[in-house]
Amino acid sequence: MRVVVQGRGGCSRPGGLARVLWAAAELTVTVGVLLLLLVVHQVWWTNRQAAAAAVRRVAALEEAWAAAPGPGPGAAAQPEASAEPSPEPSGPAPAPAPSPSEGGGGGGAADRPRDGAAYGVLRIPRLGVAVPVARGVDKRSVLDKGYAGHYPGTAEPGAQGNFALAGHRNTHGEPFRYVNRLRPGDELVVEVRGRRYTYTVDRILPETAPRDTGVIAPVPRSAVRPGYGYTEPGAYITLTTCTPEYSSRYRLVVWGVLAGNRSGGRGVVGTAG
Repeated sequence: MRVVVQGRGGCSRPGGLARVLWAAAELTVTVGVLLLLLVVHQVWWTNRQAAAAAVRRVAALEEAWAAAPGPGPGAAAQPEASAEPSPEPSGPAPAPAPSPSEGGGGGGAADRPRDGAAYGVLRIPRLGVAVPVARGVDKRSVLDKGYAGHYPGTAEPGAQGNFALAGHRNTHGEPFRYVNRLRPGDELVVEVRGRRYTYTVDRILPETAPRDTGVIAPVPRSAVRPGYGYTEPGAYITLTTCTPEYSSRYRLVVWGVLAGNRSGGRGVVGTAG
């Protein structure tokens, strides 16, 4: 009887291909898991970390004010006792810093807290938000800590001009996540060591370019969409954040006017948001 022995060469090629496909599948799953963990870290963990630190900072400010009440925004605020750990910077910063010569008010440079120091609290009753306000709009030292950043060169709280703030809409505490829900007449309350300033939401610009610095000018008016803004001096507050959610493509802007100071209302152009 003649026995025919089959060679193994014909089976080696499918076996090798299967091993390659299996390795590729394992690699894909591993990369997917790593990406999922990264998303969880960015969207969930940094949120909790920054939000908790911001709550502690608000409590610390309130305790310091109660122990040693002092004058308002022109006075030096208590320095932060210790820097809270800052999450790794991630995600888009809201709007850019303003160009020079934006109007300001109240107190000289020597009287102001250092950049990055929380010196006030912004409360948004409609949203249940209480967020520290700090000098500057640097991501790592201000925004990523869950703070609202006070644009350099803009007015002091309660002063004539435009008190302009930036904040994250997603991740890192996301204090401005739901500012799109604000409506004309809602209150924006700013507390600064012995002083309380109440602004009333007046206008909303749903979308503009990131470099639209007109929205934080002393008399705020969009340079990109000039139908939105004001034409007369007043005491304004501006909130800026990214839009749409989880994107930095555009900026959402909320404007308010200091209660009892309605000079800006007569010069409004455009329509309410």
